[in-house]
Amino acid sequence: MSLLEELNQKATAQSIPLNAHLDITYRCNERCVHCYLDHEGKNEMSTDEIKDVIHQLAECGTFFLSVSGGEPLLRRDCFEILEYARTLGFSVKLKTNAVMIGANEAARLKRLGIEQVQISIYSDRPEIHDAITKLPGSLRRSLEAIRHLKANGVKVSISNVLMKQNAASGRAVHRLAKELDVEFRIDPTITPMMNGDRSILNLGISKEELDEIFHTEEFIGNVGEFCAPVSTVDENVLEGYSCSAGHTLAYISPAGDVFPCVQFPMPCGNVREKSFREIWFRSEELTELRSVHVKDLPTCSGCGHVAYCTRCPGLAYMEGNMRGPSTSDCAKSEARTGIPSAWQVKSGARPSTTLVQIRVA
Repeated sequence: MSLLEELNQKATAQSIPLNAHLDITYRCNERCVHCYLDHEGKNEMSTDEIKDVIHQLAECGTFFLSVSGGEPLLRRDCFEILEYARTLGFSVKLKTNAVMIGANEAARLKRLGIEQVQISIYSDRPEIHDAITKLPGSLRRSLEAIRHLKANGVKVSISNVLMKQNAASGRAVHRLAKELDVEFRIDPTITPMMNGDRSILNLGISKEELDEIFHTEEFIGNVGEFCAPVSTVDENVLEGYSCSAGHTLAYISPAGDVFPCVQFPMPCGNVREKSFREIWFRSEELTELRSVHVKDLPTCSGCGHVAYCTRCPGLAYMEGNMRGPSTSDCAKSEARTGIPSAWQVKSGARPSTTLVQIRVA
């Protein structure tokens, strides 16, 4: 077991919020067609309020802090917030579209010791990327920012969210990441809007395109033979949890609302009304969430995919039941294995298939 795995295990046992995601604004200079936020800048916490929240997180044991938005650099105090987090010893990741990062900003991020800057790149072609962001010139500006960051020795990762508009761009963006010498992550999941609107799910890629992702070596890994899901699951899996949300991960919105995760919009409290500690350790919602083990999931606990499924309880929550299946993860699990999940068989969403040899992570 690695040091990080051991740390996560101990944090889970003690419900320590080891990781926190803090959005400091929902305002953005892009209008990505698949974005799950409303982009209104209403009721944002002040600089002092955000610093107080960061201090509270430190007192509760948080070490990894992701600062994001919207576009976080639209706040004039963004660097002040980042600097404050670093003075408290946080490992800080900045999630940004980077169009506001020039040579000076890149150098400043290096001086602050930011652990990583994560940037979304949707295509290597401006006409596709810019059509998704609805900001002309955004691809050029984001790529220029990556080069500035790399020149200053800042670690960068590219996130490529796939949707209908850029479904064929994955390989090209992967090649671009290699040329830039940055990390690459491909994400085939479209997230419903935080207000419950699920219409943007219509932007999701097709089953055939999803299958191709899990059969493409540069995305997933080496060619291998995937064994069939087991019919009986190790007891440790059933006693465990399907996700870190609400266990070692917290999300805080620009208005101070606390949720288990940015993809799990179950309101648990607000730091303007109660301390983060009180919300984290005493809220009824988080207490209930932590009581749910894999064995308590009516459909998923009996599914052969359960030991390795990427089930997101937040997506399940937005489908109406945090104890239910996340149908998008069922689709990914089938694409990965060639075998339908228990929910797919029960609902008739997919016919039964036989074991096939595929490429796996």
